[in-house]
Amino acid sequence: MKKTILLLALGTIILSCNKKTNENQNSEVSVEQKEQTSNNDQANNDLKKSFNIEDIPYSNADLGSFPFFTLPEGLTEQNKPLQKKIDVCFFPVNGVMTSFEGKLYKTNVTAKPGEEFSQRYFEKSIEDYLNSIGAVKVFDGEITKEEFDRYNKKDTNKGNEGDIGYTDEQIKFYVIRSKSKGNIYVQFSSNNAAGKLNILQEEVFQQTIKKVTADDIAKDLTEKGKSILYINFDVDKATISTDGKEVVNEIAQALKKNTALKIAIEGHTDNTGDAAHNKKLSNDRANAVLSTLTTQGIDKSRLSAKGFGAERPLVANDSEDNKSKNRRVELVKIN
Repeated sequence: MKKTILLLALGTIILSCNKKTNENQNSEVSVEQKEQTSNNDQANNDLKKSFNIEDIPYSNADLGSFPFFTLPEGLTEQNKPLQKKIDVCFFPVNGVMTSFEGKLYKTNVTAKPGEEFSQRYFEKSIEDYLNSIGAVKVFDGEITKEEFDRYNKKDTNKGNEGDIGYTDEQIKFYVIRSKSKGNIYVQFSSNNAAGKLNILQEEVFQQTIKKVTADDIAKDLTEKGKSILYINFDVDKATISTDGKEVVNEIAQALKKNTALKIAIEGHTDNTGDAAHNKKLSNDRANAVLSTLTTQGIDKSRLSAKGFGAERPLVANDSEDNKSKNRRVELVKIN
């Protein structure tokens, strides 16, 4: 009986010791994981710092116009490429997906009808050409899953045409430094079926937005017979937003400076959604501008309002940028 009690006691002690040992080990693992995460973050920062564009020699080659080179013979863009006057693209600086801003071209590449895609042909063609114009390879490898998880939600073009930067994707990244064209970043990847190509010409963002003034509106009406304005409204409503009212105030000032001026207020939308709804919405918005002007002392006899929906686009409704240009209010001089 005493032996049984003694064995049970010893068993309890051993289990307790094992539990404490496991807890200590788990605690040590947790600390190690935190340290590893911290070390990875520091390593990422160090890797970013290690890339210095000043270390890239200038290319003296005649680079031509953006996007600077054609696809190899027998290959073509699979779909309409993504092209932006200014946007961000992520490139693997020592395996860390780093954003650069500028003029952007991204495309998927495939073989032309009757041809077959060759990974070797695609990659060697581009690499040989880049080497011939003084490009410098700064990365050739894959990014980790952790790196993909870290950056992918920051990439607003993720999943779009020519998207590069996935786990286990072999990426080749080159830099061209030109005194006349600036810094140019090129990355590409491929498999035995198709390829992808990204080209970015680095540019510093230039702010082009300025306040619309009464003088601007008056000048447009005098010289062009119309003034195109972007007045903000609440989403899918005819309620003029606070900053939209500032634009309407400037319209009123222009009309007060020239009391003989009469205008037609025309509302326009893009082609998203139901056509009849868009036409009514544009008409309501044009009349909201008219109503606001009358409350500011502009005689209603000098004004008319009408909505055209998507019937008169300024540009084709084939991109978000173009659609935003079509969502507008036009003032047309009628005397």
